[in-house]
Parts: sequence; C-alpha cells; structure tokens
Amino acid sequence: MAGPTRLRPEDRADFEDVLRQALSTTDIRTALLADPTSAAATRLRAQALRAVDEITAAASDEYREYLAARTVVERGRRSRTAGEPGRQSGTTVEHDRQSQPAGPGALLPALAALTPPIAGTAAAVLLVLGYSLRLADAQGPMGGSLVAAGWVFALIAVASTLAGLTALLCTALRTRPGHGDRTGASARNLHHARARWQRALLERGMLPYLRRQLAATRFD
Repeated sequence: MAGPTRLRPEDRADFEDVLRQALSTTDIRTALLADPTSAAATRLRAQALRAVDEITAAASDEYREYLAARTVVERGRRSRTAGEPGRQSGTTVEHDRQSQPAGPGALLPALAALTPPIAGTAAAVLLVLGYSLRLADAQGPMGGSLVAAGWVFALIAVASTLAGLTALLCTALRTRPGHGDRTGASARNLHHARARWQRALLERGMLPYLRRQLAATRFD
C-alpha cells in the first residue's frame, strides 16, 4: 500500500483555504470564543500549518486521484501546444511565414470559392444569349455554340460546388469534437477530483485535528 503523498507547494493555497473554512465552522468558532486573550485562533492556525503532513495524510487517496487528474490535463495541454508550430518557435516562425511568398497551394481555396459563382454567371449569360438567338431565328451557328458553352459552364459550376461541399464535409469530419470532448471531460474530472480532495481534507483531516487540539487546550 502506497504511503501518504506529501502536499505539493502549488497546493498550499488550497490547504490554507480549507483551514480557513474549518476555523469558521460553528463548533470551532464557538470553542475559540472561550479564549479570553483572543489568541487561540492564531495559535491554532499556526499549529495546523505546522502539521501539514499529519492533516493531509487523512485524505491521501483523494489527493493522489487529484494529482493524477491534473497530470492528464497538463499532458493534454502540452500535446496541444506541441501541435501548434507558431507557439513553438514564437515570432521567428511567424516572421518567416509572412516573408515567404504564397505558393500555389494558397490559391486553391480562393479558386474553389470563386469558380462556382463565376461559372454559374457565365453559364446563365451564355444560355440566355444562345436561346435568345435561337428564338430570334438568327442565321449561323452562333446560337447553338453559345448554348453548348453555357451548358459546359453550368456543369463546371455544379462540379466545383460539389467538390467544395465534399472538402467542407471532410474538414468537418477531421475536426469533429472528439478531442474537445476528451479535453472537457478531463477538465471536469480535475474539478471534481479537487473538490473531493478538499472535502476529504476538511472532514477527515482538518476538522478532527483542530478538535483534538482544542480538546487538549485549557483557556484560563
């Protein structure tokens, strides 16, 4: 069986918060009022601060669970930071990125966004002109050529729209909220583990210790 886990320096503030909460409970506050010098509260607080290991040992299991939950959250935070190149190299990478000319890959999203409306507009204009010439019984193949070109542009507009929707769907599937859910669950688990440790520290560690000290103290 593992021995008690000593309180880490970063958790000292939580320990002192629990101590303040314990000192404000009804029975402890009533007992301290019996001291005519009003120095018992200060003395009792100092005793509790010196007995950190003894008090925290009563909630050692909950404290280990809290530390484990905190480790999970910290690992997740480090992995997210490692996955963001801009944060790793600071302003140097950002400066290099800004100084480099945009490659062909940077133009693809713009082309994907502009192609459907341009092709659709061209198709509409060509079809209107082509069928207008046909209705007017214009001589020559101009009307048929315009209609054929209009239908070609219409097919391009439909194809590019479908391609854009497919790309959006693939992006949404890649960035589905699975990782965010795990991160949120880890944060909630950390919050609950901390609350359980603080409650156990108060009920099984702090209050019994303070009551023992008060029972052994005589106020003259």
